Amino acid sequence: MAEVLEVRAEIEQQIAGRTVCEQLRLAAEQHPDAPAYSDPEGDGWSTLTYAQARGRVLEIAAAFAAIGLEPGDSVALMMVNRSEHVLADLGAVHAGGVGCTVYSTFAADQIAFVAADVGAKYAVLGGPAELARWQPVLDGLDGLRKIIMLDGAPAGERFLSWADFLELGRARLAEDPGPVESRWRAVTAGDVVTVLYTSGTTGMPKGVPLTHANVFYEVAATDRLTSLPVRGTQISYLTYAHIAERILSLYLPLVKVSHVHFCTDLAYLGATLGQVKPMMFFGVPRVWEKMMARLLAVLASQPEEQQNAVRQAMQAGAAYVEAGQYGGTITPEIQEAYDKADAALLSIIRGMIGFDRAEWTATGAAPLPDEVQHFYAGLGLKVIDVYGMTETTGAFTGNSPACYRLGTVGRAEPGVEIRIAEDGELLTRSPLNTHGYLNRPEATADLVDADGWLHTGDIGSVDEDGFYRVVDRKKELIITAGGENISPAEIENHLKQHILIGQALAYGDRRPHPVAVLTLDPEVAPGWAQARGITYASLAELAEHPDVLKEVEAAVEAANTKLARVQQVKRWALLGAEWTAETEELTPSLKLKRRIIHAKYADIIEGLYSG
Repeated sequence: MAEVLEVRAEIEQQIAGRTVCEQLRLAAEQHPDAPAYSDPEGDGWSTLTYAQARGRVLEIAAAFAAIGLEPGDSVALMMVNRSEHVLADLGAVHAGGVGCTVYSTFAADQIAFVAADVGAKYAVLGGPAELARWQPVLDGLDGLRKIIMLDGAPAGERFLSWADFLELGRARLAEDPGPVESRWRAVTAGDVVTVLYTSGTTGMPKGVPLTHANVFYEVAATDRLTSLPVRGTQISYLTYAHIAERILSLYLPLVKVSHVHFCTDLAYLGATLGQVKPMMFFGVPRVWEKMMARLLAVLASQPEEQQNAVRQAMQAGAAYVEAGQYGGTITPEIQEAYDKADAALLSIIRGMIGFDRAEWTATGAAPLPDEVQHFYAGLGLKVIDVYGMTETTGAFTGNSPACYRLGTVGRAEPGVEIRIAEDGELLTRSPLNTHGYLNRPEATADLVDADGWLHTGDIGSVDEDGFYRVVDRKKELIITAGGENISPAEIENHLKQHILIGQALAYGDRRPHPVAVLTLDPEVAPGWAQARGITYASLAELAEHPDVLKEVEAAVEAANTKLARVQQVKRWALLGAEWTAETEELTPSLKLKRRIIHAKYADIIEGLYSG
């Protein structure tokens, strides 16, 4: 314990007084010509240097001040990942305000709740698509004074185009830079830098205020884990409403002077990876699963001789990564086999998917199936787990490229205390913890106890070397009619190991045995069907095809062989539709909304027990 507190004190001293405003100033002054933010433009990129980015941020801060923003006021942001998103957020902070990115998949009533709860007086929206989500509730948001539109600003006093907003800021800053200088210098490490809202798996989202001190402690801890070089390259594609994206591609780059490339649509991620070849990449499990499915589909189309060569090479890759785990030994034989496989095939495959320069590849937000982690290990990639939540400013445990154990979420981050309660719940205490939920004293009391321990709501365990495992959400554990405690996530991960299965939900609370609701992977299923001469008019029709049902039956049986008897799925249903955030089965961070699925498919689930 003394060592943990000593490290904590060391980091706190290292980041003492640091703010986003001061850190951007340092980056711009020490590396003025370093590329900061690149937006896709035609076949290339439009890039701002750090000096240019800071100049734009100060203009935006001046514009916010000119339209009436006072220190402490909140600015709601909803747009795709693009430089303007980061610049608007930083500009609000430099004016003394607080940025709050709103999930673009939120329904109108959720948007109204968040805007009112955070007290948003200003909003920056991307264009007509975002405005359409806000439009139904705008009349009820009396506190929202001005809406700045990047594209397509409608007429009316309440709206302001981005171009006019910037022009206003330039004029005010040129006229007198003093007020903006005073504002950003008045910002302190204890001030709230952002309020992020939970993605709403249960009821209305909860606001989590995070301070400059919170985010820079996380940045310092992440920097120690990753050991990434200064001025590296990375991709921003997850929403800035997600704590991982905020830390990794908004705050960390200010310290590492990283070059952030924006991917405006997940559909373009593969192409963007090939162009950027990032040195670091974070993906939620669903992103890694989909990339694996696409790569497997490509490999399956190759001649059998080529497929066998790849399998053999991947065996050498997996052996190398697995031997490199904490406590393991990479023997000369393993090293030699890997070097040959890497030179012949693995490095080529990594280059094909844009990971030939990757030094840190990680996942979090939900459990990564073992099969997926093993697949990437076969390519020579350590896709390592980290674990945390919005309320802990992101990860508070993590593996590192130099110290990892597959199947775990790593060890406690530097200076972080963790203990396991009697019921198995993971508790943590550190400078990463939020002080509580916005306007929710009862929920705050449940979150953080009197001794400062934050209750994660997750059940976990720790091994003798300090590596943690997360079993499942405490409230999501299935308790069967026989009294057995079962993790639905473990069942689901085994089911999703088959490339045809896109999503899986295990159900069985107070029931005699588990059942499952499954969906096809919409990217893999068409290629699988074509290779077998199956014709179909829609995904729904394909889901009813006898060959597909036979294959899924085999996938369920294969999963059951890896599960204890009480965990095994007795019956299942295959749906003809994809689950997405837009159709409300998934959160914006691509986690299952179990209550929504239970309600939406109640008849199907009931039929699995009564049929």
